[in-house]
Amino acid sequence: MMNPSTLWWMGFFGFVCVMLALDLGVFHRKAHAVKIREALIWVGVWVTLALLFNLGIYLGWVGSYPGPAVRQQAALEFFTGYLIELSLSVDNVFVFALLFSYFQVPPRYQHRILFWGILGALVMRGGMVFAGVALLHAFHWVIYVFGAILIIAGIKMWRSHGVEIEPQKNPVLRLVRRVFRVASGDHGQSFFVRENGVLAVTPLFIVLIFVEWTDLIFAIDSIPAVLAVTHDPFIVLTSNIMAILGLRSLYFALADVMKRFHLLHYGLAAILLFVGTKMLLVEIYKMPTLAALGVVAGILVVSVVASILRRPPPSGPPPGTGATVSRSTSSQRE
Repeated sequence: MMNPSTLWWMGFFGFVCVMLALDLGVFHRKAHAVKIREALIWVGVWVTLALLFNLGIYLGWVGSYPGPAVRQQAALEFFTGYLIELSLSVDNVFVFALLFSYFQVPPRYQHRILFWGILGALVMRGGMVFAGVALLHAFHWVIYVFGAILIIAGIKMWRSHGVEIEPQKNPVLRLVRRVFRVASGDHGQSFFVRENGVLAVTPLFIVLIFVEWTDLIFAIDSIPAVLAVTHDPFIVLTSNIMAILGLRSLYFALADVMKRFHLLHYGLAAILLFVGTKMLLVEIYKMPTLAALGVVAGILVVSVVASILRRPPPSGPPPGTGATVSRSTSSQRE
């Protein structure tokens, strides 16, 4: 499979920059609480753009994939990677809700934090994708390491039952407090202010650091999961980015109703276990991409339907948060 030319890489990142500029500079210029209706509209916009991009690959409008068979395979790999990344991103929704609640972030400032958090995530994931692809091309045995990581993450997610967030024990937070002076009081949507002529960070910046930190933890699982579908850096990165771009809207649309899908984290764990096993058995049986797509979609449908049919327990931690918090805090305690 031929990699797309530099022109397509530049075109894609140019498109991303334009959309982000419109998002923050036009549609969300003024800080405001994002309502569910607005969030659902934006979810529809991002999903539609991703599907149009997928269609462009299929029809030969995007990338430089010669021949219909190669284009169809690339389009199928993009959609599978997009679905895996989007489903695993649901975990981020739980953590964002817990962080905003813990730090008592006003709803009107949450979009700004997520915007810059997602922007930082795009940069980090870009580096991790190219590093992962380079490792796989240089050392084939790395695929077994990635597979083991996914299986371990899936087992931990399946067995977790809720861990409290303890930001005060986070080493990153301690480092920020040593390097920067933390301003007190409300400073609106600013991340940096000057107090008595000294540069200081606001509490919103602290929350932003946590958002970046948790996304870095999640990327350790999600990027190898997409690499199990394809080693094409263009497909891996674009499917990852298209899913991440809609994450903010997904949070505002689902944060208040995710408690209904209390069994979804079992489905996400099953996806990690399936993809990890697929990577470990790659030399024995190479599963067709269409079959892998069917398994991932089937697991998601079953977990959602089961959550609807079976009511959540009346008490205990918010359903689904167990897996999320354990992933985001496991590295904090080490």
